[in-house]
Amino acid sequence: MRLTDLLHPHLDDVTSVVDATGGGLRLDPYLHLPPGVEVRRHADPVGRGELMLLCYGPDLALHGAEADCLAALARMRPGGRGLIVFGHPGTDLPYHRLLDALVAHRCQVLHAASLGYTHLHSGAVFACTEELLPPHDWFGHPLPADGFATALRIADEYVLADFVSRSQRARLIDLERAAEDTARALETAREDGLAERLAAALRDKDQLSAELRRARERTGVLESRVAMLEGSTSLRVGKALVSATRSPKRGAARLPGELYELWRQRKARGSRPPGARVAGPAAAPEPHADDDRFHLSHRALSVAPRDRLVITGVLTDRTAQDFAADAVVCRVLPHDGRLLVERTDPDVFLVQLSACAAQDGPWSLTGTGLAPDLDRRLAELVGQARAAGRTAVLWRDGPASSAPGLSLLPWDGVLDGDTGTALARLDPVTDGRDRLRDVFLQDSTRVRLARLAALTGGPDPLAERRIAVLAAPRDATDVARLVAQVLGQLHRPAEVVVADPAGLALDELTAASVAVHAGPPTAPWVADWTDLTEDRPDTLLLDLLCAQEFSGADAVGHTPAADDYAFVPALTPLLVRRALLDSGTPPDSWSRAGHRLFAVRGKEPS
Repeated sequence: MRLTDLLHPHLDDVTSVVDATGGGLRLDPYLHLPPGVEVRRHADPVGRGELMLLCYGPDLALHGAEADCLAALARMRPGGRGLIVFGHPGTDLPYHRLLDALVAHRCQVLHAASLGYTHLHSGAVFACTEELLPPHDWFGHPLPADGFATALRIADEYVLADFVSRSQRARLIDLERAAEDTARALETAREDGLAERLAAALRDKDQLSAELRRARERTGVLESRVAMLEGSTSLRVGKALVSATRSPKRGAARLPGELYELWRQRKARGSRPPGARVAGPAAAPEPHADDDRFHLSHRALSVAPRDRLVITGVLTDRTAQDFAADAVVCRVLPHDGRLLVERTDPDVFLVQLSACAAQDGPWSLTGTGLAPDLDRRLAELVGQARAAGRTAVLWRDGPASSAPGLSLLPWDGVLDGDTGTALARLDPVTDGRDRLRDVFLQDSTRVRLARLAALTGGPDPLAERRIAVLAAPRDATDVARLVAQVLGQLHRPAEVVVADPAGLALDELTAASVAVHAGPPTAPWVADWTDLTEDRPDTLLLDLLCAQEFSGADAVGHTPAADDYAFVPALTPLLVRRALLDSGTPPDSWSRAGHRLFAVRGKEPS
């Protein structure tokens, strides 16, 4: 939730907002107050028609001190309202430190909600009152007023909520401790893996240096042989015979003299005492007596950053095909597994349970006890991968009882559940737009791969869903509209590109983890929002990315004919691949250049 969404339902009869924050955080850009409501600072009491802004958090320089917050609460008078924002995470909210002061100054909390900012995690609206006010429901609407019923509701909910929250807090502490232990273990394994990778690289370097020396020695031997052949009598006799054959009239007359001259030179070399030197070409060295056959060594090497997850392991045909859209997949067979694990250097060695428990396939019946040779080979591969510093993961997409032997292997991690559904396997007509959205957000193959990447520390496939928004706000109205549209998207953009971010009040975007900068976009996808007068539903970017992931297109947009989920030769682009924009190709020639264009309806109801 945005701060303005929490505040605006409580601005009725409010004509002035009093900023009583004591830190360096400015809340003005987050409020987007309606016309006629101004923000000002003073030390007077806050009563009817006024709303006080307070901030409380762990960072004293940013959120202010606790004493300043308590002193501001003492200024509250009946009829006044307040908004307090917290910098603490919701699970660590120290509300008990303010509860006594709120009660002492007759302040009742009306509504509390989580906030989607990096340094502000929650907020609460309160009012100073002489009588008990009706609480609000989950949507911020006041409940029917009844003094005794309201008090009973508050008391009952307090006891029950406290009971539930205690168990949840204990569970959260256990999960956080387990997550920290897992992170430390992964970091240690990753450091060990880096050391082993460095040692392997040094071994490869030494091996290449030795091969280079041997190649140079063999080149010297070949050069010596060529020099010997060029200076040998047999070659010279052959040349004389060939010359005489090509020109019988002249060559036949010179042939006896040339042969006699060769005989004299050979006789002279044979009678030369040891150590004597003769004029002419330098004598070539003798070849090595232990010379063997020569072999050509070939080594393919690619030097590039890893931007995709590299998976080697035992997978089904369908899973390997779906994973290949977002990762580098190499399936091992029982006879080549050791070589592939060594050569591919994967981020993870992955074994899918359904690929082992199946009735057909190269790894069929592995882990069931019916194929002990396959069990032994898989155990060797798991041990090899872990010894090389790679993470070995079992993807348990079926009942563990179907292959109980797999649970006995030393896995670094286990993932339970299916491997997800590729959006390309869905039918938009049959499944519907809502089904596509649900699969995209929760059950897609890319989401499942993100879980695997988080477990192994590899590249996150969800980074391919980042969107950059190009905007050109001119005034405060455009800024407010841009912020509302960006933060209101169900799939929030990763960055907003404007010409001069320094002169605009876009702090709320930065606080919501949306990067704001000038220059070219860096996200894989770009949406042009320079026209801020257009009404954009909150599902716009979500539907565009669903269509792109379904089709694999390079640009997604709409057509005048309102084509929906169809490839078209031309469209009005709404979402474009950044590489396509960087190429400089005009949009009207994208299709002719081989780029795929996919059409969706321009606007969908929110």
